[in-house]
Amino acid sequence: MALKQVRWVGNSREQIRGFPNDPRREAGYQLDRVQAGKEPADWKPMPSVGLGVAEIRVRDAGGAFRLIYVARFSEAVYVLHAFQKKGRKTPKPDIKLARQRFRDLVQERKRQ
Repeated sequence: MALKQVRWVGNSREQIRGFPNDPRREAGYQLDRVQAGKEPADWKPMPSVGLGVAEIRVRDAGGAFRLIYVARFSEAVYVLHAFQKKGRKTPKPDIKLARQRFRDLVQERKRQ
């Protein structure tokens, strides 16, 4: 099976580049699994963001890192947002940003 393309939405690529080395490498590896149609090792669905949206969870000594993506579209895996998580709950601004990017993506796909 061919790997799906990754499409970075907004500044998500720059955000993941700001992760420390180990979490960045692990997030990339897990994203590669998603491209190949497999499940990441640690993930959860994010229905609060949108239908088919999920979150890759990466932990290391430096903290918790998250990558919110949607892989339900045939042409690509869209990375909506990447960030370092500081507390137990995902901050509302991060969910709001991912939700808006998802809505924009759906609208853009409808126009095509």
